[in-house]
Amino acid sequence: MALNALLTLRVSVITLDSKYIVGTLISCDNQMNLVLEDAYDRIIRSESSAEPSEIRPFGIYLVRGDNVALCGRVDEEMDKTIDWTRVRGEPIGTTRHAA
Repeated sequence: MALNALLTLRVSVITLDSKYIVGTLISCDNQMNLVLEDAYDRIIRSESSAEPSEIRPFGIYLVRGDNVALCGRVDEEMDKTIDWTRVRGEPIGTTRHAA
């Protein structure tokens, strides 16, 4: 599916530096640069952390295409049923480009 098909929809973006960003896709280009509106970062804490997971609002956010690992549509109905402060997980880790 082309990214243009996701314009005006809520998307989830996982970056190469392990950020988990959700927002409404308002613009994209052929280098996969993404502009998200009403964006926020979901910070998922590990099981051993005393702090709850959190959501950090960004507003309008630009994700450079060379930092995008994954971009997909959010099922908004299912997303509303999840208490994201209770979600736990281990860090994804970084990704290296092989030369």
